[in-house]
Amino acid sequence: MEHCTPLPFRIGNGYDVHQLADGLPLILCGVSIPHTRGCVAHSDGDVAIHALCDALLGAIAAGDIGKHFPDTSAEFKGIDSRILLRRVVELVQQSGYQIANVDLTIALQRPKVRPYIDAMRACLAEDLHIPLDCISVKATTTEKLGFVGKEEGVATYASILLYR
Repeated sequence: MEHCTPLPFRIGNGYDVHQLADGLPLILCGVSIPHTRGCVAHSDGDVAIHALCDALLGAIAAGDIGKHFPDTSAEFKGIDSRILLRRVVELVQQSGYQIANVDLTIALQRPKVRPYIDAMRACLAEDLHIPLDCISVKATTTEKLGFVGKEEGVATYASILLYR
């Protein structure tokens, strides 16, 4: 079997969606955000961290978050997604790569995310072991269109660059 040429850089992208439901906590990038609705999930439902994990795993060709942390496993029921992220970072480092930068876009109609972005970036910097200025977190609405606009769910897009 042929192997990927060991280039000094690798790019990954991730995408995740969670349904929103009343009475559940809303956690994004490790930060609890006051709201009446939160993510339906097997874990804590941190859709942003899940997309980031998929981007990191994809960059090292190690599958996806479901392969490593199946939602059928009692071990991961209600788990803090930051724990999952730290495990994925270990896999990235074991593969010989380091994280250069992260760019996340969170699509959520309500609540407004902007007041929490600095705290989100700080959580990610701690877990990823990279400087704050290497992490971008942006938020957008979908102008009331689609499942995000109807406040039925939240989506996150993640892009990352690794270097050897």
